[in-house]
Amino acid sequence: MDERVLRDEICRVGRSLFDRGYVHATAGNISVALDDAAGGGFLITPTDACLGFLDPARLARLDRDGRQVGGDRASKTIALHRRIYAASAATGAPARCVIHTHSSHCVALTLASPAIDQDLLPPLTPYFVMKVGHVPLVGYTAPGDALAADRVEAAIARHAAAGTPIRAVMLERLGPNVWHESPAAAMAVLEELEETARLWLLNGQRAQPLDAERIAELRARFGASW
Repeated sequence: MDERVLRDEICRVGRSLFDRGYVHATAGNISVALDDAAGGGFLITPTDACLGFLDPARLARLDRDGRQVGGDRASKTIALHRRIYAASAATGAPARCVIHTHSSHCVALTLASPAIDQDLLPPLTPYFVMKVGHVPLVGYTAPGDALAADRVEAAIARHAAAGTPIRAVMLERLGPNVWHESPAAAMAVLEELEETARLWLLNGQRAQPLDAERIAELRARFGASW
């Protein structure tokens, strides 16, 4: 996609997430990595912007080194997003778009002191296994703290080394960061993640996960990286 199309797509996805309650107020952000044909660098939603009311012309534009060259002031989370782009590039799940939200059911799961660095959710449904995969829980840091980026980078590397590249992490008490090849594809990962969190809470966190045989079938038939 060229830059103009990507600007429109970021705004379309932001509005869709806002209208359906995946984000609220000024929580959340979306970025994309631009390819060389588009001049390289990044686009990201501005700081304190509501994703439901974005203006394509006002999205922050940054160069390859993360220096802002246009638009409104960039969200502080660009530092974390850039680390995700770099860390995921050589894995089986490289990022071209990163979405961060404060999705309610995902955040709710982190409020009862779950195990840090472990999966936020068990393999409950086939589509969660196929479309999302492992979602490690990253321990709490204040918003914008550089330590979060270190921990996310380590989680990406750890799962890539195990042969299970990831497309999402969960920041304790803050929300998920998900990534994929486009804004629409990243949004689909987020939707499946939040829906699975909702099902887990509705069930009282008692459902039996898919067993090893069923997961092996999903790997063989659909290439699931679980």
